[in-house]
Amino acid sequence: MSLPDVATLLRVRDATWPAAEVRHCGPVILRAGGGGGNRVSAASLTGAFTDADLDMAESDMRAMGQPRLFTLAQSEQALDAALAERGYGIRDATWIYAAPIDLIADNPPPVTTFDVWPPLAVQADIWAEGGIGPARLAVMHRTAGPKTTILGRINDRPAGTVFVAVAEGCAMIHALEIAPRDRRQGLARNLTQACARWGQANGASWLTLLTTVSNAASNALYASLGMRIVGRYHYRIHPEDAM
Repeated sequence: MSLPDVATLLRVRDATWPAAEVRHCGPVILRAGGGGGNRVSAASLTGAFTDADLDMAESDMRAMGQPRLFTLAQSEQALDAALAERGYGIRDATWIYAAPIDLIADNPPPVTTFDVWPPLAVQADIWAEGGIGPARLAVMHRTAGPKTTILGRINDRPAGTVFVAVAEGCAMIHALEIAPRDRRQGLARNLTQACARWGQANGASWLTLLTTVSNAASNALYASLGMRIVGRYHYRIHPEDAM
């Protein structure tokens, strides 16, 4: 069975980490993120475009109070070149990973992981320590379909947390965070495996996730679990909004 393709996984990304508002501006999809980060704020393309389409999209993004920010798959070379010509810089090149969920699902050591919805205050504290604040928690709450968070414990204390949701037969992981004092002790692996186990129980055939190309620790972990890179995307942001 073939791994899901990039187009499918980008739809899963948008379904499992949704914008607060989506509107169309010609061939451009505009997103209002409500402060929830690049994934929920970046515009994307639905088809052929003109310079006038980009001018209108830029104007509408500014009117929405959004940065002039686009997300681009590797195949979108024409848009990439057009934005580069306008001075847009590259931000956060990102790998898209996938694996059969049965390959990853496993039972962690006893009292290590717990499915929790809605998330607990201690999870919010762990996320906050990693820069994941209320706006991103709001993204989790507005996600439709099967979803949960998983709390991780080691050393007799809460030490990690992650959000996972299902769309199109894929369980996608977001916002995996380990408290700094508890890193490099295997908890991220346990949480990933617990996400796969939860996804199995909620009808998913694939475990999927996104991580920046520059995140060496995460990329090493997912490779060691047997996950494969399906594709890559990146953002381009207008120089005046990149300050």
